Formats: sequence, structure tokens, C-alpha cells
Amino acid sequence: MSVHESNLPMDSMPDTQVSIREVFDLDSDLLVPAFTHASELVPLVDDAYCFDPDTTLAILAGFAHNRRVMIQGYHGTGKSTHIEQVAARLNWPCIRINLDSHISRVDLVGKDAIVIEDGKQITSFKEGFLPWCLQRPAAIVFDEYDAGRPDVMFVIQRVLEVEGKLTLLDQNKVITPHPFFRLFSTTNTIGLGDTTGLYHGTQQINQGQMDRWNIVATLNYLPHNVETDIVYGKASSWQDKDDGRRVIGNMVSVADLTRKGFVNGDISVVMSPRTVLTWAENADIFDDLAFAFRVTFLNKCDELERPILAEYYQRCMGDDIGDASSGITLKN
Repeated sequence: MSVHESNLPMDSMPDTQVSIREVFDLDSDLLVPAFTHASELVPLVDDAYCFDPDTTLAILAGFAHNRRVMIQGYHGTGKSTHIEQVAARLNWPCIRINLDSHISRVDLVGKDAIVIEDGKQITSFKEGFLPWCLQRPAAIVFDEYDAGRPDVMFVIQRVLEVEGKLTLLDQNKVITPHPFFRLFSTTNTIGLGDTTGLYHGTQQINQGQMDRWNIVATLNYLPHNVETDIVYGKASSWQDKDDGRRVIGNMVSVADLTRKGFVNGDISVVMSPRTVLTWAENADIFDDLAFAFRVTFLNKCDELERPILAEYYQRCMGDDIGDASSGITLKN
């Protein structure tokens, strides 16, 4: 379903408030506007999701006080999901847009299109994502914000001000934002370009635009036990194994070593929580931890770095990774 087919009217407003102490277990008396009923644009609630307190507080400030919030951090840390899961608990419509190289100014603003009306072909202006959301109580999440094209970024810059209006020159129309329109973004860098070599395609962000983001929160990898709980909670098949949590904890330890090795300059890649979860799922499919590690992560790495990664595996899993098995079979 496209956003234009949604039944989210322009005049809808939050009709209740939620206590962040009760809903998010944060030590604060802040009350956040929310909706009693969820529309089809509200993300689904993930009951197993683990919230980072500082990041959650920053996102809630965005919803409650109309702050423009940017979440920065390494890949796979759950930046976009974090915003979506906060929105899910507020029943707040949320639309996620990935600013890859294929997203153009026309996609955001809109364009003339030929439509059939009363049996005749006519040319009508079709709003893009931005003006449609701008006029409704909806949150936009711009993913990979630091990978956006320059022409797209300047369109976004117009609405970064809290009262930022959007001018549609083709329509001779000025759009005033809905009082409960909200704007968020996620980024791997902090607007200064890629300094690590991990995120090719990212660009420096105009500092005038960075200055318009009211809150910048950092969400990086979680503590070992928390990440273990998350992966164990999502990899449901491992919950039926007697030593499932211990093995998942060892897998997270491998990921911890890759992150330390990256910081020390020993390797050029890191395992994200998403990678650990994929490894756990693949290990269940192949019923072989070492083979799953190879196809999930090791085969993506530089051959010169693979001996180091094999050492990490041996130290944490208590077993040599060996050669890829030719006798692996899929589970029924």
C-alpha cells in the first residue's frame, strides 16, 4: 500500500499521552503525545526489542517537543529500528525512506502525472513523500542520511526548521507543516565524511544543515550481556537448546573481538549485531557453527585478515574453524 492510499487524515491529532517511566522504564516524568489507535502506517511492536536509554530519551524528546533528531552510529546497531519501535509504542505513523542514490528530488517533492478522471486523461500533480507527510501527524525517518544526493539534501534542508515551510514552485503552493509532523534521520558518520573506510558512498554534510539538527544521539554496540539477550531473544530456535544462551554469548564474544580488532587497526571489518543474528540463524539451518560463520561473515572479509578472524573464532568458540565442510546438509 502506498502512503497516498492511507486513511491518515490531515486533521488527525494525538489523543492521549504516555508516561515514559511506565512504557520505556526511564527515570523521567516526561509525558509524550500518543495515539490511542494505530493506523496502518504505525510500525509493528517488537516485544523483544531492547531500548538504549540515552537514545530512547533523545527520540522521545523529538516526538514530545518537535526536535529534529539524528541518530549516528555503526551499521547494524538498530538506529532506524530504535525510532520505529518508539513510534510503535506511541501508535505514531512512521515512514522510513532510504536516501540511496536512486531517491531523487522528484521522489520527495512530487511530479505531474497522467491520471484518468471522468474517463478522460488529464495531467495532475502527485505529491511526493515529503509534502504528503508534512501535512499529517507522521514521522519521517531518513535512513543513510549521509548518502543522500546534494539536490535531495537541499530539499530536506527547507523543512529542518521547526516551522520550516515547503514551497512547491510548480504548484505555486506553500505547505505549512502539521503541528505533529516529526523528522528523524540515521547516519553512519557525523557529517564529516567517511574517515574509517567502512562506509563508501557517504558524503560530507553541509554544516549549515547539520546545525539545524537539534539533537544528535550516538547509538553504538551494546554491552555484551544486552546484545546476547537480544540475539538469543530473536533467534528463537536457540531457546530450545540446553546450551543455547551460552553459545550465543560466545558468538557475541567473537563480534566483540572484531570490534576491538578494528579499533586497534588489526582488521578492517566488524561484526554487527545483525551479523551475529544472521550467523545464529544460519547455524541452525546448517547445524554447523563453523560453516555458518564462514558463509555469514568470513567469506566477506579480506583473505589476509581471515587468519586473525579464525583466531578470534577459536578463542571464543573453543574450536578451530577448519576448512569448509563438504558434507553440510540443510535441516529439514
